Amino acid sequence: MWYWLLKRVLVGPVLRLLGRPKVEGLHHVPAEGPVIIAANHLAVVDSLYLCLVLRRKVTFLAKQEYFTEGGMRGRVNRFVMNATGQVPVDRTGGSAGSDSLAAAVRILESGGVWGIHPEGTRSPDGRVYRGRTGVIRVAMRTGAPVIPVVLSGTDRVNPRNRRFLRPAKVRISFGHPRYFPPADQQAVRRATDDLMADIVRRSGRPYVDCYAATFKETAA
Repeated sequence: MWYWLLKRVLVGPVLRLLGRPKVEGLHHVPAEGPVIIAANHLAVVDSLYLCLVLRRKVTFLAKQEYFTEGGMRGRVNRFVMNATGQVPVDRTGGSAGSDSLAAAVRILESGGVWGIHPEGTRSPDGRVYRGRTGVIRVAMRTGAPVIPVVLSGTDRVNPRNRRFLRPAKVRISFGHPRYFPPADQQAVRRATDDLMADIVRRSGRPYVDCYAATFKETAA
């Protein structure tokens, strides 16, 4: 209930007013059955805009800190995550990667929609970075189609290191579903790179052949 209340009454109207989202290709998303939504990552509000425009409930894997941090911000984050049914994942342990993939598989095996940003973290400069292979591993294991999605303008609605949202035009483009049959490790990497190339081509943004997290660590 809370998911739809937040989307339609409490948060969604504000996001719609600020971003006036223009959506293309939404018909590519199947009306039922498992599906993976794989989008570039520009801002914290990316996942919120995806939830806003998709007709089906979307579940993301959220880092566990969103469910445990203190203070007012922590309480707000915890409420939103629990209310919208997001799944906490511990990214610190040695089994963190396999636990995350297992959680994604459970979402899809129940016929749900799994949302993921293959870059793993927000782009520090608007470019598209190398994708993590988890999205393809899960697609190969479950047979779920992958819908590549390009977001633009969300980084202007939600600028990095700014406390408040601001008006800016948001565009969201859904591509054709892609299927990935089971394959070996090398094919997983190639398929991931091919998926990111699709996002790069359709976004018109430059590509960086390294992980965004690695780039941020190097820059720091």
